[in-house]
Amino acid sequence: MTKPDLILLALDDPAVWPLFDRALQHAGFDVALAQDSKSLDKALLGSTPSLVVINETLDGESGLSISAILLDRFPTLPILLLTSNGNPRTYEQAMNHGLYGCLVPPLTSDMLVEKIQKSLARAVRTGDWVRREVKRTTSSLEERVDALERLLNLGRDITSLLEISQVLQNVVTDAVTLTRAEEGCLLLLTDDRQELRPRAGRIFERVPSGLESLPVEGSMAGRVVDSGMPLVLNESSLKRVNTAFFVKALVYVPLRLKAGVIGVLGVFNSQRSQTFTEQHTRLLSVLADYAAIAIENARLYTISEAERQKFAMVFANIDSGVILLDGQSRILFVNQAVRQVFKLGSQDLEGQFLLDAIQHPDMNTLYEHVRQNTLKYHEINLDDGQTLNAQYTPIPGVGSAITMQDVTHLKELDRLKNDFVHTVSHDLRSPLTAVLGYTELLERVGPLNDQQRDFVKHIQSGVINITSLVNDLLDLSRIEAGFDVRKEEIQLEEIVKQSLENLRGISASKRIEVTATFADRVPALRGGRIRLRQMVDNLIGNAIKYTPEGGQVSVRLSAEEELVILQVIDNGPGIPKLEQPHIFDKFYRASNIPSGTPGTGLGLAIVKSIVENHQGRIWVSSTLGEGSTFTVMLPAGNPS
Repeated sequence: MTKPDLILLALDDPAVWPLFDRALQHAGFDVALAQDSKSLDKALLGSTPSLVVINETLDGESGLSISAILLDRFPTLPILLLTSNGNPRTYEQAMNHGLYGCLVPPLTSDMLVEKIQKSLARAVRTGDWVRREVKRTTSSLEERVDALERLLNLGRDITSLLEISQVLQNVVTDAVTLTRAEEGCLLLLTDDRQELRPRAGRIFERVPSGLESLPVEGSMAGRVVDSGMPLVLNESSLKRVNTAFFVKALVYVPLRLKAGVIGVLGVFNSQRSQTFTEQHTRLLSVLADYAAIAIENARLYTISEAERQKFAMVFANIDSGVILLDGQSRILFVNQAVRQVFKLGSQDLEGQFLLDAIQHPDMNTLYEHVRQNTLKYHEINLDDGQTLNAQYTPIPGVGSAITMQDVTHLKELDRLKNDFVHTVSHDLRSPLTAVLGYTELLERVGPLNDQQRDFVKHIQSGVINITSLVNDLLDLSRIEAGFDVRKEEIQLEEIVKQSLENLRGISASKRIEVTATFADRVPALRGGRIRLRQMVDNLIGNAIKYTPEGGQVSVRLSAEEELVILQVIDNGPGIPKLEQPHIFDKFYRASNIPSGTPGTGLGLAIVKSIVENHQGRIWVSSTLGEGSTFTVMLPAGNPS
């Protein structure tokens, strides 16, 4: 049974209550009473009236003002104003406030009921209209939400699907669905930009039998390619589209990339007369942008995948071992050379921690050096006698790489070289010492003339030079072999001062001014005292040797962050630019060295080996005729 409508009476005059109550209840309404604004609010909180009758003045307050407040809270609530007079001004104010009308005494029961029933009927019509409008608006919003959801899903497809044909087919399907079209298609330009070929859907500008493409010139789709603008065709009757195919409505939109238009997306109707709107064109344009993005992503993916396979093929087939690690030292890739060396087979190593996957003591040592930020390379000796030189290289944004080269034959050559040097040095030293000794005894057996003394001096000078060469060869051999393993904490400033003191006599004899500059708080470094002294002596000694009489030599010692920097500067003849890259090679001497200047060509090679043995760098900058600057950079506190 339908519940009767509730009429709320906001009246403060007891004289009119009985009339309203009897008349309304007799007409089948429920009645509630409120005598002031507070009781009115309370009644509204406890019930939902179908209509309110309010007095022009309610307990001293304006009924119109109270009604305005009520309508702010309940915009569709019907309100009738009970007024004591039929003044048109009062009726106009009631209408302006949104009330349904006025009740003006004298009133009969029939008049009151009729007025209220008409007001309720008007409220029903208003409610029906509001509901229809809400439904219409909601339907439009639902369509737009559905379109947005489809666009969102398509965007996800583009980022998740690698199969370009599936993505493009989804674009056409959504284009047809969102526009409620009968058919759709997606056409792409050929490389020569002369034809459009279908990639998804059905081509609806029919082409001659046996052809699978549409010419750009003379076709509607071609016009879109040329202009770069959408094309909309809406007609009430069938229309021929340049070919034998008829449509009633169609939309073409271009597929654009930075390089220009690459294709066309279209929908059409050939049976229904439904037209396409601007909203349809906008939706198709968004879908076309998605399709263009998908095509570009597919192109880039194809390129990157081809490059990835190319690099994977290179890594897999190079003789050197390659291990690629992430930032947590977990394996990303190992090539076949590594698998063979460590007998890893075909097991999947991706994601495994390096030392768990490759269990070898020398690999542990290399990793420990890396963790302590000391050496970045280490030799790995295998059970079969093979020796690998492993080097750790950080790769920003990826992690790191360990490369391993087979140096077994180089180790053997190095051993043979060292054996040869030691043997030759030993075999040369004894006869050289004998020759030098006998030349010193010549004058004891009889007087020598001037020419004979000159010959003896030449013999002694040659023997001394050969002996110096042998000693340098032995030193270089020991340094390169890594025999100088004892390292201690050293202040390089002390070594430089000692070297300058020892070379004072030589510099004074050539009237060469030697200056030294030491920065404050130069940090200590760890190294071999003897070898570092040899390095400093060679650099300063060379500067004095090649600087002409009256010249200048400057020695500077400084620090930068965690580096100790030594510079030796002279104003000698300089080094030709083309020869500077070879100045640290064994037995190499610059072509502009004055004749008669002694030297073996091994001094700078020894210096370079000492610097590299201490994990440092050395280089030269020189200007011909102006002098040279040798710079040595050594890590401070290096524990290796």
